[in-house]
Amino acid sequence: MYSLKSRFNTKTLGAILCATALVTPALAQAEPTVEVLHYWTSGGEAKAAVALKNDFEAHGGKWIDSPVAGGGGSAAMTVLRSRVLSGDAPTAVQLKSPAIMEWAEQGALANLDDVAQKEKWDEILPKRLSTLMKYDGHYVAVPVNIHRTDMIWANPEVLAKAGASEVPSNWEDFNKLAEKLQAQGIVPLALGGQPWQETILFENVVLGIGGTGFYQKALIEQDEDALKSDTMKKVFDEMRILRGFVDNDFSGRDWNLATAMVMNGKAAMQVMGDWAKGEFMAAGKVPGKDFLCTATPSNHGYLFNTDSFAMFHVEGADKVEGQNLLASLILGQKFQETFNLLKGSIPARLGVPMDKFDECALQSEKDMKASQASDGFLPSVGVDMALPGNLTGTIVDTVTAHFNSEMSSQDAVDKLVQSLELAKE
Repeated sequence: MYSLKSRFNTKTLGAILCATALVTPALAQAEPTVEVLHYWTSGGEAKAAVALKNDFEAHGGKWIDSPVAGGGGSAAMTVLRSRVLSGDAPTAVQLKSPAIMEWAEQGALANLDDVAQKEKWDEILPKRLSTLMKYDGHYVAVPVNIHRTDMIWANPEVLAKAGASEVPSNWEDFNKLAEKLQAQGIVPLALGGQPWQETILFENVVLGIGGTGFYQKALIEQDEDALKSDTMKKVFDEMRILRGFVDNDFSGRDWNLATAMVMNGKAAMQVMGDWAKGEFMAAGKVPGKDFLCTATPSNHGYLFNTDSFAMFHVEGADKVEGQNLLASLILGQKFQETFNLLKGSIPARLGVPMDKFDECALQSEKDMKASQASDGFLPSVGVDMALPGNLTGTIVDTVTAHFNSEMSSQDAVDKLVQSLELAKE
């Protein structure tokens, strides 16, 4: 174990040296032990967590489970802050990339370079994903999977009522199909009126209208010219059109209830991450037959979300060995297959055999690989993968304010620019 090169305070360096002293020579005799703080507490997520636990224990490790339900992880982060402040950090914590960077900047995370170099993480991970697992060039976290948020889920029987056999490949054609569906009394777009869901829709429109380069400039870099551009105005124009394709009872609806609308034929399509597939599969629906899974009009981009585990500084050879074993197992081919089949995502590790995965996952993997060559592999804003919390919150607030009012597109652009400037001060 080595300290990161910069921004680590004296207290942290002392903890690292203490941990290092404990590792040698006792490491070989230590029972690998981890306490894992996570928020996988329901459905396929809970089964996936058990799969990781079983794999760890099968390799001689001791697993202490610390699940925290609720709030999409916010409750778990409250527990984490309290634990770290009291000097009792868990050994492994489920975190998103911006949170990983924040804890790394505070000198709280352990260095995983030894495991990463031994198992060639730089070669087996998509480049942008590996970058998000590093701080100052050092690995401090390990990714478990890849979800994507640029997906349309559709009911083929409902689409057929409007003479369509597939999902449109651009937003203009999407609008035309939606108008036909609406004329027949069908809800074209199932949506839950919650800020994060509206932001997922927004980021998909940004990608589809502006392309991958524009998405990078506007949402990741917050380039002022991109934010003020006519392209961004067109994005808000399209969001206003899409608002007209949503039913009047959407406010506060959970995402899975919107998925159920598509499943039950009450709506034609939903824009949502690929975790929606789990709802269809749990109901016994067959992809390609009972439901369609298609990339949104995205100009060959791929908006990703990933579950990751960051390892916190701990003392004791058993805990250090536990972190190394857990990190190694997480990116092992066997676990990557087992976990992602249960979770509905695709492996974070490149080259994992995909013969057991369904056609939605196969298409996702194909698109993910293609996005590597086109620099279209981009982090999702809507699920907190791309930006620090204050900047994400600013974008979310602007999007939901526009979507739920009569605010003009130009006013929305102005509000977005001004709010981001304030958030950066």
